[in-house]
Amino acid sequence: MKATRATVPPAGAPVTGPPASTALHVIEVPLGERTYSVHVGPGARTALPGAVAALGARRAVVVSARPEEWTPATGVETLVLPARDGESGKTLATVGELCSRFARFGLTRDDVVVSVGGGTTTDTVGLAAALFHRGVPVIHLPTTLLAQVDASIGGKTAVNLPEGKNLVGAYWQPRAVYCDTDYLSTLPRREWTNGYGEIARCLFIGAGDLRGLPLPEQIAASLARKAEIVAADERDTGLRHLLNYGHTLGHALERASGYRLRHGEGVAIGTVFAGRLAGALGRIDERRVAEHLQVVDHYGLPTGIPDGLDTAELIALMRLDKKALRGLSFVLDGPDGAELVSDVAEPVVAATLAAMPRLGYDLA
Repeated sequence: MKATRATVPPAGAPVTGPPASTALHVIEVPLGERTYSVHVGPGARTALPGAVAALGARRAVVVSARPEEWTPATGVETLVLPARDGESGKTLATVGELCSRFARFGLTRDDVVVSVGGGTTTDTVGLAAALFHRGVPVIHLPTTLLAQVDASIGGKTAVNLPEGKNLVGAYWQPRAVYCDTDYLSTLPRREWTNGYGEIARCLFIGAGDLRGLPLPEQIAASLARKAEIVAADERDTGLRHLLNYGHTLGHALERASGYRLRHGEGVAIGTVFAGRLAGALGRIDERRVAEHLQVVDHYGLPTGIPDGLDTAELIALMRLDKKALRGLSFVLDGPDGAELVSDVAEPVVAATLAAMPRLGYDLA
């Protein structure tokens, strides 16, 4: 069946695509005694009180970047704290303030923290929960496509430093994740493209071609592949590097643009670049290189470097990547699938970057 180009809905539009079942998809993240489930579908957030009760929590702190009417009840005494999605609030200062509010509320290790928001909110709130009392249970209700597809599961929590993205963090697995697709009806257009960036790269890390599936099924398939990888390599010592496909350049683009370029947009451009770099290194053929561009373009994502971003600066930023233990390192496609490739020669990286199209992309 031939796939059709994805249509990005306008703000306030319902989830579009082929008809989807109203049933919830449940994906298990198998981590022994820390195993948890991810629930995907309309109305998933209504299960939150039951999850809180199952933990035996008497109090909850809900940190929400959404309006009050989109913040579900917990069924216990609750403090609701406002959050603002975006990289500007993803700092150690924000984590410290959250922990102070937890303490003043009297939160204990037997209680629960709940995040309601996008990927920056789940990251920041997750880190605060990991640090307070050396670990308080956390439940995530991701409300953006990006967060539902990727950021809310896997247990990675982190905030940024001026020197780089996600440089301070901890592994802290949630107790449950509820990806309520009703939240997606509130997203502005650009937040859809932001999320599609993470879906697009999934083809190259073993999730299969998701184009043409109903959106909840694309989310569930993306999460199922991530759950497999996390279960095999929770602490990012090997296989989990695959989840960083397209991220090395993507993170550099985010920072070089002053975070005006969104994460998923950067990952999309980084995925096209990863295909070209793998081709330049003789790891894949031209057909596979072209497939990277075709998949990213299918989702209406940017496929070139925004004007005004300097190649030398991007290379310097990529050297700060957490994977760069030996020179410039990238997750690249190859004859045996994607893998981490270290010590990539800088002239090859520079030439591949220089050959990327330059786009007058709106970074407003």
